[in-house]
Amino acid sequence: MSFQQGLSGLNAASKTLDVIGNNVANTSTVGYKQSRAEFSDVYAASLSGAGSSTIGLGTQVSTVTQQFTQGNITASNNPMDIAINGRGFFRMSQGGSISYTRNGQFQMDKNNYIVDARGLQLTGFALNATTGVLDTSTPVPIQLNTGDQPPLATGAATATPGVLAQLNLDSRNPIIAAAFNYQDPTTFNQSTSLAIYDSQGNPYSQTLYFKKSAANTWDVYSTVTNPQGNTVSVPNPAVPTTAVTQLVFGTNGTLTSSSLGAGNLTVPAAPGVGSPANFTTLSGAAIVFPVNFSGTSQYGTSFGVNALSQDGYSSGKLTGTSISPDGFIKGRYTNGQTKTLGQVTVTNFQNPQGLQPLGNNQWGETSSSGNAVPVAGVPGSGSLGVLQASAVEDSNVDLTAELVNMITAQRVYQANAQTIKTQDSIMQTLVNLR
Repeated sequence: MSFQQGLSGLNAASKTLDVIGNNVANTSTVGYKQSRAEFSDVYAASLSGAGSSTIGLGTQVSTVTQQFTQGNITASNNPMDIAINGRGFFRMSQGGSISYTRNGQFQMDKNNYIVDARGLQLTGFALNATTGVLDTSTPVPIQLNTGDQPPLATGAATATPGVLAQLNLDSRNPIIAAAFNYQDPTTFNQSTSLAIYDSQGNPYSQTLYFKKSAANTWDVYSTVTNPQGNTVSVPNPAVPTTAVTQLVFGTNGTLTSSSLGAGNLTVPAAPGVGSPANFTTLSGAAIVFPVNFSGTSQYGTSFGVNALSQDGYSSGKLTGTSISPDGFIKGRYTNGQTKTLGQVTVTNFQNPQGLQPLGNNQWGETSSSGNAVPVAGVPGSGSLGVLQASAVEDSNVDLTAELVNMITAQRVYQANAQTIKTQDSIMQTLVNLR
């Protein structure tokens, strides 16, 4: 029986060395999870249950499990590399066949899909081609739209103002009785300019002029200059002395009303015909855009622009991408805008150790692992880990520990070989008895 026990011990030690050798070989494999050989003892018993031997028959391999502990995060120079810090797996697709991985070394293929080195496609939430918003109903291979970002005319966004103007008008300024003339700076007290855009992304320069017409009352005029340098007054180029609104302030210096509503002004677009010639319309002849004066004040301090912004922009080319901890892929454009191009999702399992290793840093779902929960989850939600861009997760193999385990396994192998040698010596003694 000692021969069988020793042989099983040799097999166990050999299996342990196999597992250790595989761990050591994958020390530099990104996303690799170390394995551990687990053994169980062996006993023999009679069918009747009586006369069972209390001496074991050795050991046997119970299973080889992978340890899904967190590996170190290392920065990389590839902006498409992604590391998961915490629980979860990337969901990969190859012709509809789904697998899972912790290896976040990704790149874009010729069709702008995010893929790994073997061409497996990373899945997540993609933009709906019709609505332009993320479709979070079903995870699909992520394909990034690298085309130009179309322009947005000032005021085209319904949820935000066309122009936000927060200023302080100096209450000490004198009242001006002369008719307004944008070419004569003596006919107005202050002015400020900003760029606005039409539906084709062409930049225009809008100038707002402020003329104090009475105590606590200011008339506001506006001109728009097209890319060719032609200037017209707004809203009526035929009557350039027409004010577009009037701002009225209380005795405490706060804005109380304007002729078009308290703190809110709608300025019609410049006309497409008339003087001067070749003046392009702003997003069509009938378009209007709002100018919001909320927060404008009249205090006894110098004229100042606290905020002056608009919601339009020209067309832009994609210059780069970034990935947020919650998986959103943002595109950066030459017009200074950013746009969501997709979202990386992660998946977890009730029993990750039940996953089937498929090689190439991939695992497959099994009945032991349980179903993916969720099929596509937002990184950082629930128990899922967060993402770190331009980084990879190193192998979780502790090389020092593996070398110590290797020495231990070697000693175990030697000890079991010694039991066989000792049993052989005993048998030799019996054979030599006379």
